[in-house]
Amino acid sequence: MQPFTFLDLPVKAPSSIAGGLRLATLLGCIVFLGPLLFAGLAFAHGVAESDANFIKSQHGFQFWPYFYLGAKHMVTGYDHLLFLAGVIFFLYRLRDIGVYVTLFAIGHSLTLICGVWFDIPANAYLIDAVIGLSVAYKAFENIGGFDRLGWQINTKTAVWVFGLFHGFGLATKLQELELSADGLLGNLVAFNIGVEAGQLTALIGIVAVMNLWRYTARFAAQAMIANSALMASGFVLIAYQLTGYYFSSLV
Repeated sequence: MQPFTFLDLPVKAPSSIAGGLRLATLLGCIVFLGPLLFAGLAFAHGVAESDANFIKSQHGFQFWPYFYLGAKHMVTGYDHLLFLAGVIFFLYRLRDIGVYVTLFAIGHSLTLICGVWFDIPANAYLIDAVIGLSVAYKAFENIGGFDRLGWQINTKTAVWVFGLFHGFGLATKLQELELSADGLLGNLVAFNIGVEAGQLTALIGIVAVMNLWRYTARFAAQAMIANSALMASGFVLIAYQLTGYYFSSLV
């Protein structure tokens, strides 16, 4: 089943426009001022220095430290959460949510573990730029952009493919930690389990908020605005990462 898009929503009465404009103002501030206010968080996959130092001091299989790091990484990884929010935006049944989230999880689990285990090289800036693209892509699909262009894209395949890049993004940051080979595979599995636990925790909150929002009279009017803001945030992430890539190449 393909998810709904904005084009499938019924048109609401004009009384909802004022609320939509207020939401647009709020979302605009978040999207465009957020990167300035939280510049220190701009590397969504970055590992805090204290966590990095702790992990580097560990040797052998350490389940709970890596589980904690994986869960923390997902819960604080706002680009992951933006993509998930876009994926479930028009999914109303738990079964459908489960299918798409599972495809995403399979994708990022595969590249997370294989990327570190086989030490596959990749530029973190470029991978994170593709992750930003995934956010913009899903929002564009949600507002019916591809339908208007006459493009037929398999959403399930796209979610899985972008999941591969999200996992690779996590792998690039773990590779920077120079992890000990002793117990590496077990620690990667523990990290990935933590990622899944963090994803599930965040997803429960996102679904709860979305369900409350969907039953308001203003949802249809605000859905276009919200997804436009989501798409803009994806482009902000892309621009930020490509700028970082450019300046890093000058060093």
